[in-house]
Amino acid sequence: MTYSFRSILKRNRGQAMVEFAIIIPMLLTVMLAIYQFGVLYNNWVTLTDAARAGARQAAVCRAGCSPDPVTRAKQSAANLNWSTSGASVTLGYCTSGTCGSGGTATAGGNTTVCANYPYSIKILLTVKSGTLTACTTERVE
Repeated sequence: MTYSFRSILKRNRGQAMVEFAIIIPMLLTVMLAIYQFGVLYNNWVTLTDAARAGARQAAVCRAGCSPDPVTRAKQSAANLNWSTSGASVTLGYCTSGTCGSGGTATAGGNTTVCANYPYSIKILLTVKSGTLTACTTERVE
């Protein structure tokens, strides 16, 4: 039995389509993962910047600031969905090595702003969820 070149081509016609059908789910999963981690990284950078902006506001303006440091941090994170339950910003002042939330600003002391934001990584279903946390400490002027 002899095979011609033409008959061999006819038998391999659907090979590329089958290979594509096998690879496309894995390729889409990898692309979705890259997208989700990009969104997560963007949220982390925004949250870090928000904590920095709030701490800077608290360090520069000790009393009667408009806006107050917590509001300033929330404004800096405006592209995050702050209406999500679990998102929060806390402000604390440190005096003589003791830090706590609240307190008053004294020149030469430290101020700390911490921002928390819930996240979830979804690649066809929820893979991981938790809370992003960013804290920034600055010296009060």
